[in-house]
Amino acid sequence: MRVAPLARSARRVPILLLLTIILGGFWWFFQDRLMPPPLAEPSEEPRAVTARGDFTAAEKTAIEVFRSASPSVLFVTTLELRRDLFSLNIYELPRGTGSGFIWDHQGHVVTNYHVIENASRVQITLADQSSWTGRVVGVAPDKDLAVLKIDAPVANLALLSLGDSTNLVVGQQVFAIGNPFGLDQTMTSGIVSALGREIRAVTGRTIHGVIQTDAAINPGNSGGPLLDSAGRLIGVNTAIYSPGGGSAGIGFAMPVNVVNRVVPEIIRYGRIIQPGLGITVAHEQLARQLRVDGVLIVNVRPGSAAEQGGLRGSRQIGNQLILGDIIVAVAGRGVRDFDELRNILDKLRVGDTVELTIMRDGAKITVNVVLEEVG
Repeated sequence: MRVAPLARSARRVPILLLLTIILGGFWWFFQDRLMPPPLAEPSEEPRAVTARGDFTAAEKTAIEVFRSASPSVLFVTTLELRRDLFSLNIYELPRGTGSGFIWDHQGHVVTNYHVIENASRVQITLADQSSWTGRVVGVAPDKDLAVLKIDAPVANLALLSLGDSTNLVVGQQVFAIGNPFGLDQTMTSGIVSALGREIRAVTGRTIHGVIQTDAAINPGNSGGPLLDSAGRLIGVNTAIYSPGGGSAGIGFAMPVNVVNRVVPEIIRYGRIIQPGLGITVAHEQLARQLRVDGVLIVNVRPGSAAEQGGLRGSRQIGNQLILGDIIVAVAGRGVRDFDELRNILDKLRVGDTVELTIMRDGAKITVNVVLEEVG
Protein backbone atom coordinates (compact mmCIF):
# COMPACT_ATOMS: atom_id res chain seq x y z
CA MET A 1 0.00 0.00 0.00
CA ARG A 2 1.20 3.57 -0.80
CA VAL A 3 -1.04 5.47 1.54
CA ALA A 4 1.59 5.96 4.27
CA PRO A 5 4.18 7.85 2.14
CA LEU A 6 1.57 10.23 0.83
CA ALA A 7 0.41 10.89 4.39
CA ARG A 8 3.96 11.66 5.53
CA SER A 9 4.44 14.05 2.63
CA ALA A 10 1.18 15.79 3.45
CA ARG A 11 2.33 16.26 7.02
CA ARG A 12 5.57 17.95 5.87
CA VAL A 13 3.74 20.69 3.95
CA PRO A 14 2.48 22.67 6.96
CA ILE A 15 5.94 22.44 8.60
CA LEU A 16 7.70 23.83 5.52
CA LEU A 17 5.11 26.55 5.22
CA LEU A 18 5.60 27.48 8.85
CA LEU A 19 9.41 27.64 8.45
CA THR A 20 9.03 29.82 5.38
CA ILE A 21 6.76 32.23 7.24
CA ILE A 22 9.16 32.39 10.21
CA LEU A 23 12.24 33.03 8.02
CA GLY A 24 10.37 35.65 6.05
CA GLY A 25 9.41 37.38 9.26
CA PHE A 26 13.01 37.41 10.44
CA TRP A 27 14.18 38.83 7.10
CA TRP A 28 11.54 41.54 7.14
CA PHE A 29 12.37 42.50 10.73
CA PHE A 30 16.18 42.57 10.40
CA GLN A 31 16.67 43.68 6.80
CA ASP A 32 17.37 47.32 7.80
CA ARG A 33 19.93 46.13 10.30
CA LEU A 34 21.62 43.54 8.09
CA MET A 35 21.83 45.53 4.88
CA PRO A 36 24.19 48.54 4.76
CA PRO A 37 22.54 51.87 4.01
CA PRO A 38 22.82 53.07 0.46
CA LEU A 39 25.92 55.15 -0.28
CA ALA A 40 25.42 58.90 -0.19
CA GLU A 41 26.11 60.88 -3.29
CA PRO A 42 29.72 62.26 -3.23
CA SER A 43 29.93 65.89 -2.19
CA GLU A 44 30.93 68.28 -4.94
CA GLU A 45 32.28 70.90 -2.48
CA PRO A 46 35.26 70.67 -0.04
CA ARG A 47 34.46 70.69 3.63
CA ALA A 48 34.43 74.00 5.43
CA VAL A 49 37.64 74.90 7.25
CA THR A 50 37.33 75.52 10.96
CA ALA A 51 38.95 78.77 12.07
CA ARG A 52 42.06 78.10 14.15
CA GLY A 53 42.06 81.17 16.32
CA ASP A 54 45.14 82.96 17.62
CA PHE A 55 48.38 81.21 18.62
CA THR A 56 49.06 80.71 22.29
CA ALA A 57 51.65 82.90 24.00
CA ALA A 58 54.12 79.97 24.07
CA GLU A 59 53.61 79.32 20.35
CA LYS A 60 54.11 82.99 19.52
CA THR A 61 57.37 83.00 21.47
CA ALA A 62 58.71 79.90 19.69
CA ILE A 63 57.69 81.21 16.26
CA GLU A 64 59.34 84.58 16.89
CA VAL A 65 62.55 83.00 18.21
CA PHE A 66 62.86 80.83 15.11
CA ARG A 67 61.98 83.67 12.75
CA SER A 68 64.55 86.03 14.20
CA ALA A 69 67.37 83.55 14.90
CA SER A 70 67.29 81.08 12.01
CA PRO A 71 68.94 83.42 9.45
CA SER A 72 72.07 83.37 11.63
CA VAL A 73 72.30 79.57 11.85
CA LEU A 74 74.33 77.69 9.27
CA PHE A 75 75.20 74.18 8.15
CA VAL A 76 78.79 72.94 8.37
CA THR A 77 80.05 70.16 6.10
CA THR A 78 83.59 68.87 6.55
CA LEU A 79 85.63 67.02 3.94
CA GLU A 80 88.88 65.11 4.14
CA LEU A 81 91.43 64.05 1.55
CA ARG A 82 91.75 60.36 0.65
CA ARG A 83 94.10 58.62 -1.75
CA ASP A 84 92.76 55.90 -4.04
CA LEU A 85 94.70 52.69 -3.39
CA PHE A 86 94.77 51.71 -7.06
CA SER A 87 95.05 54.97 -9.02
CA LEU A 88 96.82 56.88 -6.20
CA ASN A 89 94.61 59.84 -7.09
CA ILE A 90 93.66 62.14 -4.22
CA TYR A 91 89.98 62.92 -3.77
CA GLU A 92 87.73 64.58 -1.21
CA LEU A 93 85.31 62.59 0.89
CA PRO A 94 82.56 63.97 3.15
CA ARG A 95 83.68 63.49 6.74
CA GLY A 96 80.87 64.86 8.88
CA THR A 97 78.32 67.59 9.44
CA GLY A 98 77.44 70.04 12.14
CA SER A 99 75.93 73.42 12.80
CA GLY A 100 77.22 76.87 13.58
CA PHE A 101 76.23 80.51 13.63
CA ILE A 102 77.48 83.84 12.33
CA TRP A 103 79.46 85.78 14.92
CA ASP A 104 80.05 89.17 13.27
CA HIS A 105 79.73 91.13 10.05
CA GLN A 106 83.33 90.28 9.12
CA GLY A 107 82.16 86.77 8.31
CA HIS A 108 83.44 84.94 11.39
CA VAL A 109 81.57 81.76 12.20
CA VAL A 110 81.47 79.85 15.50
CA THR A 111 81.10 76.08 15.74
CA ASN A 112 82.47 73.19 17.80
CA TYR A 113 86.08 72.12 17.48
CA HIS A 114 85.07 68.47 17.19
CA VAL A 115 82.92 69.34 14.15
CA ILE A 116 85.92 70.50 12.08
CA GLU A 117 88.69 68.45 13.74
CA ASN A 118 91.04 66.86 11.14
CA ALA A 119 89.02 68.27 8.23
CA SER A 120 90.93 69.23 5.09
CA ARG A 121 88.18 71.57 3.93
CA VAL A 122 85.04 73.07 5.45
CA GLN A 123 81.94 74.04 3.49
CA ILE A 124 79.45 76.50 5.01
CA THR A 125 75.83 76.68 3.85
CA LEU A 126 73.90 79.73 5.05
CA ALA A 127 70.17 79.97 5.68
CA ASP A 128 69.67 81.45 2.20
CA GLN A 129 71.23 78.24 0.79
CA SER A 130 74.32 80.05 -0.48
CA SER A 131 77.50 78.00 -0.02
CA TRP A 132 80.91 79.27 1.05
CA THR A 133 84.31 77.80 1.79
CA GLY A 134 85.21 78.22 5.45
CA ARG A 135 88.76 79.10 6.51
CA VAL A 136 89.85 78.07 10.00
CA VAL A 137 90.86 81.17 11.98
CA GLY A 138 91.70 79.33 15.18
CA VAL A 139 90.52 76.69 17.62
CA ALA A 140 90.17 76.14 21.35
CA PRO A 141 90.09 72.33 21.76
CA ASP A 142 89.91 72.54 25.56
CA LYS A 143 86.64 74.48 25.19
CA ASP A 144 85.45 72.56 22.10
CA LEU A 145 85.17 75.81 20.14
CA ALA A 146 86.39 76.81 16.69
CA VAL A 147 86.19 80.01 14.67
CA LEU A 148 85.96 79.96 10.87
CA LYS A 149 85.69 82.77 8.35
CA ILE A 150 83.72 83.07 5.13
CA ASP A 151 83.84 85.81 2.49
CA ALA A 152 80.09 86.36 2.28
CA PRO A 153 78.51 89.81 1.74
CA VAL A 154 77.38 91.64 4.87
CA ALA A 155 73.77 91.37 3.66
CA ASN A 156 74.02 87.59 4.11
CA LEU A 157 75.39 87.82 7.65
CA ALA A 158 72.58 88.01 10.21
CA LEU A 159 73.75 88.19 13.83
CA LEU A 160 72.31 86.75 17.01
CA SER A 161 71.76 88.86 20.10
CA LEU A 162 74.01 87.83 22.99
CA GLY A 163 72.58 86.86 26.35
CA ASP A 164 74.17 86.32 29.76
CA SER A 165 74.77 82.80 31.06
CA THR A 166 75.47 83.91 34.64
CA ASN A 167 71.81 84.61 35.41
CA LEU A 168 70.26 81.49 33.89
CA VAL A 169 67.68 79.68 36.00
CA VAL A 170 66.84 75.99 36.02
CA GLY A 171 63.40 75.59 34.45
CA GLN A 172 63.52 78.52 32.05
CA GLN A 173 62.59 77.79 28.45
CA VAL A 174 65.32 77.36 25.83
CA PHE A 175 65.48 76.60 22.11
CA ALA A 176 68.09 74.80 20.02
CA ILE A 177 68.42 75.49 16.30
CA GLY A 178 70.61 73.44 14.01
CA ASN A 179 70.77 70.80 11.32
CA PRO A 180 70.26 67.43 13.05
CA PHE A 181 70.96 64.50 10.71
CA GLY A 182 71.44 67.07 7.93
CA LEU A 183 67.85 68.30 8.14
CA ASP A 184 67.93 72.00 7.35
CA GLN A 185 66.97 74.59 9.99
CA THR A 186 65.33 72.51 12.70
CA MET A 187 64.25 73.90 16.07
CA THR A 188 63.64 71.98 19.28
CA SER A 189 62.56 73.35 22.63
CA GLY A 190 63.01 72.45 26.26
CA ILE A 191 64.20 73.90 29.53
CA VAL A 192 67.44 74.49 31.36
CA SER A 193 67.69 71.18 33.21
CA ALA A 194 70.77 71.96 35.31
CA LEU A 195 73.67 74.39 35.59
CA GLY A 196 77.34 73.97 36.45
CA ARG A 197 77.70 70.57 34.79
CA GLU A 198 81.08 69.12 33.78
CA ILE A 199 81.92 67.36 30.52
CA ARG A 200 85.14 66.17 28.90
CA ALA A 201 86.60 67.97 25.92
CA VAL A 202 88.21 65.99 23.10
CA THR A 203 91.57 66.80 24.73
CA GLY A 204 90.52 65.09 27.95
CA ARG A 205 90.30 68.38 29.83
CA THR A 206 87.24 68.96 32.00
CA ILE A 207 84.94 71.76 30.89
CA HIS A 208 83.26 73.30 33.92
CA GLY A 209 80.09 75.37 34.21
CA VAL A 210 78.29 73.68 31.30
CA ILE A 211 74.53 74.16 30.71
CA GLN A 212 72.37 71.02 30.68
CA THR A 213 69.12 71.04 28.69
CA ASP A 214 66.44 68.59 27.63
CA ALA A 215 65.92 70.33 24.28
CA ALA A 216 66.60 67.60 21.73
CA ILE A 217 70.19 67.83 20.49
CA ASN A 218 70.99 65.20 17.87
CA PRO A 219 74.01 64.50 15.65
CA GLY A 220 74.37 67.55 13.42
CA ASN A 221 73.19 69.99 16.12
CA SER A 222 76.73 70.34 17.46
CA GLY A 223 77.97 73.91 17.16
CA GLY A 224 74.49 75.40 16.84
CA PRO A 225 73.07 78.03 19.18
CA LEU A 226 71.10 77.50 22.37
CA LEU A 227 68.71 80.43 22.79
CA ASP A 228 66.54 81.81 25.55
CA SER A 229 62.90 82.84 25.08
CA ALA A 230 64.06 86.32 24.02
CA GLY A 231 66.01 84.78 21.14
CA ARG A 232 69.38 85.62 22.73
CA LEU A 233 72.39 83.34 22.47
CA ILE A 234 73.03 81.70 25.85
CA GLY A 235 75.16 78.73 24.79
CA VAL A 236 76.70 76.64 22.03
CA ASN A 237 75.31 73.11 21.77
CA THR A 238 78.27 70.84 22.35
CA ALA A 239 77.45 67.29 23.40
CA ILE A 240 74.77 64.82 24.37
CA TYR A 241 74.63 61.94 26.77
CA SER A 242 73.09 59.05 24.89
CA PRO A 243 73.79 55.30 25.04
CA GLY A 244 72.20 54.87 21.59
CA GLY A 245 73.64 57.93 19.84
CA GLY A 246 70.36 59.86 19.58
CA SER A 247 68.87 62.48 21.86
CA ALA A 248 67.97 61.12 25.28
CA GLY A 249 66.93 64.46 26.76
CA ILE A 250 70.39 65.16 28.17
CA GLY A 251 72.23 67.76 26.14
CA PHE A 252 75.04 70.14 27.02
CA ALA A 253 75.96 73.63 25.85
CA MET A 254 79.01 75.81 26.37
CA PRO A 255 77.91 78.97 28.27
CA VAL A 256 77.84 82.13 26.18
CA ASN A 257 80.02 84.06 28.64
CA VAL A 258 82.85 81.61 27.98
CA VAL A 259 82.20 81.86 24.24
CA ASN A 260 82.22 85.67 24.38
CA ARG A 261 85.62 85.59 26.10
CA VAL A 262 87.25 82.91 23.96
CA VAL A 263 86.05 83.84 20.45
CA PRO A 264 87.49 87.41 20.38
CA GLU A 265 90.87 86.03 21.47
CA ILE A 266 90.80 83.44 18.70
CA ILE A 267 89.87 86.09 16.13
CA ARG A 268 92.68 88.36 17.29
CA TYR A 269 95.47 85.86 18.02
CA GLY A 270 94.36 82.63 16.35
CA ARG A 271 94.30 80.92 19.75
CA ILE A 272 93.40 81.46 23.39
CA ILE A 273 95.84 83.55 25.41
CA GLN A 274 96.29 81.29 28.43
CA PRO A 275 97.58 82.70 31.72
CA GLY A 276 99.91 80.39 33.56
CA LEU A 277 102.79 79.95 35.99
CA GLY A 278 105.58 78.57 33.82
CA ILE A 279 105.78 75.16 35.51
CA THR A 280 105.76 71.51 34.57
CA VAL A 281 103.66 69.32 36.83
CA ALA A 282 103.64 65.61 37.62
CA HIS A 283 101.23 63.35 35.76
CA GLU A 284 98.15 62.35 37.74
CA GLN A 285 99.21 58.72 37.88
CA LEU A 286 102.63 59.62 39.34
CA ALA A 287 101.01 61.99 41.83
CA ARG A 288 98.72 59.20 43.01
CA GLN A 289 101.64 56.80 43.36
CA LEU A 290 103.45 59.39 45.49
CA ARG A 291 100.22 59.99 47.47
CA VAL A 292 100.29 63.67 46.62
CA ASP A 293 97.06 65.56 47.22
CA GLY A 294 97.43 68.60 44.98
CA VAL A 295 99.55 69.68 42.01
CA LEU A 296 103.15 68.53 42.30
CA ILE A 297 105.64 70.87 40.58
CA VAL A 298 108.26 68.86 38.69
CA ASN A 299 110.10 71.72 37.01
CA VAL A 300 110.15 75.52 37.15
CA ARG A 301 111.09 77.19 33.87
CA PRO A 302 114.01 79.62 34.27
CA GLY A 303 112.89 83.25 34.17
CA SER A 304 109.22 82.28 34.49
CA ALA A 305 106.59 83.80 36.74
CA ALA A 306 106.90 80.74 38.98
CA GLU A 307 110.64 81.27 39.45
CA GLN A 308 110.12 84.93 40.21
CA GLY A 309 107.47 83.98 42.74
CA GLY A 310 109.88 81.60 44.46
CA LEU A 311 108.27 78.29 43.55
CA ARG A 312 110.45 75.18 43.65
CA GLY A 313 110.48 72.14 41.42
CA SER A 314 111.35 68.55 42.27
CA ARG A 315 115.01 67.48 42.20
CA GLN A 316 117.12 64.36 42.44
CA ILE A 317 119.94 64.16 44.99
CA GLY A 318 121.78 60.89 44.53
CA ASN A 319 119.15 58.17 44.69
CA GLN A 320 116.75 60.35 46.64
CA LEU A 321 113.86 62.26 45.04
CA ILE A 322 113.17 65.58 46.74
CA LEU A 323 109.60 66.59 45.96
CA GLY A 324 108.97 70.13 44.81
CA ASP A 325 106.23 72.46 45.97
CA ILE A 326 102.69 71.05 45.93
CA ILE A 327 99.98 73.57 45.00
CA VAL A 328 96.91 72.84 47.13
CA ALA A 329 94.88 76.06 46.63
CA VAL A 330 94.61 79.03 44.29
CA ALA A 331 93.11 82.23 45.71
CA GLY A 332 91.67 80.17 48.54
CA ARG A 333 90.09 77.54 46.27
CA GLY A 334 91.37 74.02 46.77
CA VAL A 335 92.87 72.14 43.81
CA ARG A 336 93.42 68.39 43.62
CA ASP A 337 95.01 68.13 40.18
CA PHE A 338 96.28 70.13 37.21
CA ASP A 339 92.87 70.05 35.54
CA GLU A 340 91.34 71.98 38.43
CA LEU A 341 94.33 74.36 38.56
CA ARG A 342 94.05 75.05 34.83
CA ASN A 343 90.34 75.79 35.01
CA ILE A 344 90.84 78.34 37.80
CA LEU A 345 93.65 80.07 35.93
CA ASP A 346 91.56 80.16 32.72
CA LYS A 347 89.24 82.63 34.42
CA LEU A 348 92.12 85.04 35.06
CA ARG A 349 94.24 87.15 32.73
CA VAL A 350 97.92 87.54 31.97
CA GLY A 351 99.34 90.05 34.45
CA ASP A 352 96.94 89.17 37.27
CA THR A 353 98.53 88.41 40.63
CA VAL A 354 97.33 85.17 42.16
CA GLU A 355 97.85 83.80 45.67
CA LEU A 356 98.99 80.17 45.77
CA THR A 357 98.83 77.97 48.83
CA ILE A 358 101.58 75.34 48.67
CA MET A 359 102.95 72.51 50.76
CA ARG A 360 106.74 72.71 51.15
CA ASP A 361 108.72 70.39 53.41
CA GLY A 362 105.55 69.48 55.27
CA ALA A 363 104.56 73.11 55.96
CA LYS A 364 101.78 75.11 54.34
CA ILE A 365 102.79 78.54 53.02
CA THR A 366 101.43 81.12 50.59
CA VAL A 367 103.21 82.83 47.69
CA ASN A 368 102.08 85.44 45.18
CA VAL A 369 102.74 84.92 41.48
CA VAL A 370 102.08 87.28 38.56
CA LEU A 371 100.56 85.21 35.75
CA GLU A 372 102.33 85.05 32.41
CA GLU A 373 101.27 83.89 28.95
CA VAL A 374 101.82 80.20 28.34
CA GLY A 375 101.45 78.12 25.21
